[in-house]
Amino acid sequence: MGDGEAVSSERPLSPASRLFHSPRFNCYIIAIMGCKTSINPDVVKAGLEQTLLKHPRFSSKLVEDDNKRFGKKKWSRTTVNLEDHVIVPVVDPKTELPDRFVEDYISNLTTTPLDLSKPLWEVHLLNIKTSDAESVGVFRIHHSLGDGASLVSLLLACTRKTSDPEALPTIPVKKRAGSTHSGRFWWFLLAIWYLIRLICNTLVDLLLFVATILFLKDSKTPIKGAAGVELNTKKFVHRTVSLDDIKLVKSAMNMTINDIVLGITQAGLSRYLNRRYSEDEKNGQPKQWKSHAPKSTRLRACILVNLRPAAGIQELADMMAKGTKTRWGNLIGYMLLPFNIALHDDPLDYVQQAKATIDRKKLSLEAMCTFASSQLALRIFGMKVAGAITYRVISNTTMAISSVVGPQEEISFYGHPMAYLAPSVYGPPHALTIHVQSYVNKMTITVAADPNVIPDPHQLCNDLEESLKLIRDSVVKKGLIKDIV
Repeated sequence: MGDGEAVSSERPLSPASRLFHSPRFNCYIIAIMGCKTSINPDVVKAGLEQTLLKHPRFSSKLVEDDNKRFGKKKWSRTTVNLEDHVIVPVVDPKTELPDRFVEDYISNLTTTPLDLSKPLWEVHLLNIKTSDAESVGVFRIHHSLGDGASLVSLLLACTRKTSDPEALPTIPVKKRAGSTHSGRFWWFLLAIWYLIRLICNTLVDLLLFVATILFLKDSKTPIKGAAGVELNTKKFVHRTVSLDDIKLVKSAMNMTINDIVLGITQAGLSRYLNRRYSEDEKNGQPKQWKSHAPKSTRLRACILVNLRPAAGIQELADMMAKGTKTRWGNLIGYMLLPFNIALHDDPLDYVQQAKATIDRKKLSLEAMCTFASSQLALRIFGMKVAGAITYRVISNTTMAISSVVGPQEEISFYGHPMAYLAPSVYGPPHALTIHVQSYVNKMTITVAADPNVIPDPHQLCNDLEESLKLIRDSVVKKGLIKDIV
């Protein structure tokens, strides 16, 4: 905090932030940053002092709130001691298996909660050379501080272009497609048809959402966690693939990057599950892959949708520089995305099915309605009931998946050039979470897994990487791309 800044500023927790502190839904965000140079802790501390600490949430702690209409806790500004939040462990640079060391270090973080008497974040600086970085920084942030997309944007607002230390990162902006229909009559008919589909899809999605609360569970598969999985230690592994390969398939298939990412995920999970079922047969366990047709396997991913327009990098940087306040918190809804688990001869079938699924979900107000429903449940029934409902929805699905757009050029974290950024989360009742983060011409896939359920997360990364290769090769083989650089 800056000199002379008041420390009495208090704000109530948003309803979603309160949910993230419920006993069975205590969620944290992990952001792993690989750097191309060793990290200077003093430089990082000085940078945090000038940027992140000026954000209200990163300089506030939780305190009891006597005003019951605001709930039991509220944010209260406090003086931050950076020594409590920047951890620099002594690491032997000659450590054998440095990648395993970093994985185990981050995994151990999931076994201990943050100190509620201090602002709920910390950063660990590991000066150890791994296979893809010279050093590693690990942010651990309680999910109640904000939704994932906003927090990643906030971290990126602390970085600068490596080519221009004064310039903020450039994040691609989605362009709205303009209408190609000039006739008013045809436009009117299309609008009516769009509205009908929107209403019907929303009603169906809400019925499935209610059914998920009451009784509808995903099939028991080798990646489905059992009750209490949220309390288990998680392991985080990542794999970096070519963003250019994904864009090549995107152009060839006339799809979006999210379509391709979902197609790759479905293909990779299908390969992984097929292998796990085959291993069960070899070990004398009943074989399930053939006895359960792909259509009978219900496997859904829970997606948290940020309903607030994401704050721009420039806006966040200005806010931290000036110490001004901004609307913050968690404004997120849920979307249940069905996955098609099957073995296809044509790898492109996976991305075509993914596009159909996403296009269907785009014509639905599911996320907005589930957000409104959770707010209503929280106000009427209180934290325990709302938390139990949220827990039941997520635990009845199999996994979570998220995709975040990153900088288009190389950036530096307080002068340290970044090799990759791998965000993830732990705390929800899932045994598997997959996050995808783009950075320059690369895409980093991060797998957060319960090792008791998924003992070989590196193999899952292999299957995801191999699925991208097969999809790309299929596009090339079919001649859908004529000019390949």
